[in-house]
Amino acid sequence: MQHETHTHQTGHTPHPGPAGDAHGQHEAHAHPHAPTGATWSTAARATLHCLTGCAIGEVLGMVIGTALGWANAPTTALAIVLAFFFGYSLTLRGVLRAGVGFRTAFRVALAADTLSIAVMELIDNGVIVLWPAAMDAELADALFWFSLTVSLVIAFAVTTPVNKWMIGRGKGHAVVHGYHH
Repeated sequence: MQHETHTHQTGHTPHPGPAGDAHGQHEAHAHPHAPTGATWSTAARATLHCLTGCAIGEVLGMVIGTALGWANAPTTALAIVLAFFFGYSLTLRGVLRAGVGFRTAFRVALAADTLSIAVMELIDNGVIVLWPAAMDAELADALFWFSLTVSLVIAFAVTTPVNKWMIGRGKGHAVVHGYHH
């Protein structure tokens, strides 16, 4: 990609140096895109990506905590930690595939997913806590799976506008999209 074209598209003023030099290439990736409007479809895809990692972590944390006979608080804490771990891991994997070094990829994953995962976890766990008897449901209970499913659907619905707002400002998953060429 010609750096002048990228500059024209994003409004970013490059540092002095010939187009296409190493610094120009760095600039093109350091600031993937200027803030533009985001579509609901893009926001929904970003949220679904986040939801996948959160759901894996939530279910795994609940299964491990329940299987070990842990109380609700440590089981929920484990589920939240694993939701962040798997959410970041999915983004990290994609950015690493773009040939980015681990340190940069890790920073991109943190920037892209932290707010999205935090909102999703707050809503998801809030619904479970407020749902009568959901915190005491066992893995074999339909209530466990039904309340978890409903809580994730509500979390998706609340987090999608957050992601749309962030992507529209060049934040969140917009940062990740800069590495998918």
